[in-house]
Amino acid sequence: MLRIALGGQLRRLREACGITRESAGEALRASPAKISRLELGKVSFKQRDVADLLALYGIADEQDSAEFFALARRVNATGWERQYSDILPNWFERYLGLEQAAMVIRTYEPQLVSGLLQTESYARAVIQLRHLHARTDEIERRVALRMTRQQVLTQPEAPSLWAVLDEAALRRPLGSQEILRAQLRNLIEMAELPNIKLQVAPFHAGGHAATGGGAFTILRFAQSDLPDIVYLEQLDSALYLDKKRDTDNYLTIMDNLCVQAESPTETTNVLDRILQEI
Repeated sequence: MLRIALGGQLRRLREACGITRESAGEALRASPAKISRLELGKVSFKQRDVADLLALYGIADEQDSAEFFALARRVNATGWERQYSDILPNWFERYLGLEQAAMVIRTYEPQLVSGLLQTESYARAVIQLRHLHARTDEIERRVALRMTRQQVLTQPEAPSLWAVLDEAALRRPLGSQEILRAQLRNLIEMAELPNIKLQVAPFHAGGHAATGGGAFTILRFAQSDLPDIVYLEQLDSALYLDKKRDTDNYLTIMDNLCVQAESPTETTNVLDRILQEI
């Protein structure tokens, strides 16, 4: 999707200048077909190609150029998950690419701590529940994948994560009480990061906007030509919603849920209280 966004922006620049694909191809010493593949997001982008095209299209402002180069770097940085292709179903591999490309990640979890916020021990306990007959080495590869996935939150230009966890997810012991305590302490630490906002939907609030539904995640991208995407994971598949009426509905649910949940400041106090009780 990032390739599509970058290609679309370059296509609009070319058309605004009245330059044909043939002329653009000559500037890159390439065929018009290559320009077409670049603009459709079907191939990766070399920094030199982007620089040559921007020069051809008259983009001389350093700030404008920097935004294109930053997007090109993000395009070329994606794909690390392919080393785990032997354990990744296609429907989830697609999600990882979207998650790595997102500007804002908003997620609701009613049963478990969100994967981006799990400790290694907690993640191992969750994965063992889902893969009862997997070998130890496979379990460890899945844990390593989840830990690598979390690096998106601390990398340069990291996305914003806004997570709402049901109180049930914070009290459900997985593996052992000590694993849960360590997970709660980790949540308190992660909530201090400037790009992470954490809220708890407490028991005492009763029903809330997401009551009766499962976990969902809303992904938003910096590029205006990319729609929001709602991700709904099931046990062995997932749904991806990008029609505006669907994404608007989930955005409304999420907004109402955030109003009903404890504030980020009070959430830290809730985590402290649960930690003392278990």
